[in-house]
Amino acid sequence: MEHRLPRHVAIIMDGNGRWARRRQLPRIAGHRAGVENVRNIVRYCAESGIEVLTLFAFSSENWRRPPAEVKLLFELFLIVLDQEVERLHEAGVRLRIIGDRAAFSAKLQRAIREAEVRTAGNDRLHLVIAANYGGRWDIAQAARTVAAQVARGELEVDAIDADLIASHLELADLPEPDLFIRSGGEQRISNYLLWQLAYSELYFTDCLWPDFDTVEFEKALDSYIVRERRFGMTGEQVSGERDAVATPVPD
Repeated sequence: MEHRLPRHVAIIMDGNGRWARRRQLPRIAGHRAGVENVRNIVRYCAESGIEVLTLFAFSSENWRRPPAEVKLLFELFLIVLDQEVERLHEAGVRLRIIGDRAAFSAKLQRAIREAEVRTAGNDRLHLVIAANYGGRWDIAQAARTVAAQVARGELEVDAIDADLIASHLELADLPEPDLFIRSGGEQRISNYLLWQLAYSELYFTDCLWPDFDTVEFEKALDSYIVRERRFGMTGEQVSGERDAVATPVPD
């Protein structure tokens, strides 16, 4: 099974609040349980040979939540960074945070930089956390970068194409997600990696994130494994490419 595993899995971790409400607990208890589950999924990915795991922790739209919850979420983020970075480093996991950091406190920005520097040399698993991230923001910031190059005379307008835009997006140096998972029952992308998910396989589950254990994760992987990824080609073309790869070429 391993050779058919996705290289890159992207997840929207939905359902923490509902998990807590069903247990008559405060919402932050659900977020803490969700963090605990992240540890399990990260460990599973590292041990399975998945190269990249990208998790949607806080979207640019989540600022609309009650201020008290937002405050607690960022306090939890700081605590997790403080407690988990050394553990990730020892496990060979490289940590990276994507999104607009300008709205974060100086303390949080410093903690992010230190975590990224500490784990920069690791290559067992690339763990990406999307925080204050939005897919439209990502595309817009890439467009601004390209527009500035044109304004400085460094780039001709005719040279702008999809590959150029993609090279300025977050995650430009990583493979695009092969598999997108959303827990919690909702079936939408919610402004997450809009460009990068263009050809990803989508998997939705009613399972709430704190309950999305490795058994549930394997269900998503099993679903991915049996799908035929065409990238705009016909099924016959894909089969022909597979046959060509499988057939040895004589010397």
